[in-house]
Amino acid sequence: MSARINEVREQAIEELKSVSDGETLRDWERKWIGPKGEITSMLRSLGSLAKEDRPAAGRDAQALRSKLEAAFTPVQELIERQQMERRLAEESIDVTLPGRRPDIGAAHPISAMIDELIEIFAHLGFQAVFGPEVETGRYNFDLLNIPADHPARDVWDTIIIDDPAAEIVMRTHTSPMQARTMERLDPPIRVIVPGRSYRYEAQDASHEWMFTQLEGLAVDTNITMTDLKGVLQELARQLFGPERRVRLRCDFFPFVEPGVDFAVDCAICNGKGCRVCKHSGWLEMGGAGMVHPNVLRGVGYDPEKYTGFAFGLGFERLVMMKYGVDDIRAFNGNDLRFLKKFATVTI
Repeated sequence: MSARINEVREQAIEELKSVSDGETLRDWERKWIGPKGEITSMLRSLGSLAKEDRPAAGRDAQALRSKLEAAFTPVQELIERQQMERRLAEESIDVTLPGRRPDIGAAHPISAMIDELIEIFAHLGFQAVFGPEVETGRYNFDLLNIPADHPARDVWDTIIIDDPAAEIVMRTHTSPMQARTMERLDPPIRVIVPGRSYRYEAQDASHEWMFTQLEGLAVDTNITMTDLKGVLQELARQLFGPERRVRLRCDFFPFVEPGVDFAVDCAICNGKGCRVCKHSGWLEMGGAGMVHPNVLRGVGYDPEKYTGFAFGLGFERLVMMKYGVDDIRAFNGNDLRFLKKFATVTI
């Protein structure tokens, strides 16, 4: 048995020196110190020895197992470390390569314009308020001095939600908040109302059935048309620059008297005429005027004591003017190529 132990020791140590990878190391372990290896085989053969020789042979075999296991451990650690180094080298990240830029969203141009106008009017002393998009005929028409026979109350111009007799409608403008605000507050009042409006009309490059509008209202003593003109001129200056020309022209709106339409010379064609401005050189921004006395009376104000002005502007047209967009339908078209043009724009 002693000769066999010496032979196993020399052969196992010699083979361990030639191990170079994990697979050959596992083969070596199975062959010499595994459950079916040479050391286990020797221990099982102790029964064939003389009784007095068994203790010494058993101790020598166990000592050999311990020696081979001690030799095995550093080789195993070395091979595992080498394998890890190779794997790290293969999977390493080159931090000098450019990364993948995330597709970051941005505010819709209409939303950005709303935020800008709220800030502009805040500097002029106006507070932003918001109202329902589904309105009653009382607020959408009656309190705004729009009589029952007015064309705006026809089913062909207004989107009716319920029985036409009940006049539950999608608001055709943000003007109902004039009446709602004046019913709730006493003068002085300076508010703006941004929000969506709806009209049953044909779509073209400058008209949509759903559009975003800004209503403005100021009520106090001694407010005049000059105050309205100053506010609209300051708005045009802030949005489009001092070079843009502003036009106020007499117009009719039931809830103001006198009424004007507010237009800015077309930035797309520089006033020469194009399809957006309908070849007029001017792009209509909205309507304005002095609050009609009937509107003031309808909410309990004394028109002999208080006066006010109101205006309504289309956000889409403001953005079209500012950034040269030639078709209002693009804002609701979900064309990412169009929307991404505004991703880096800080309005």
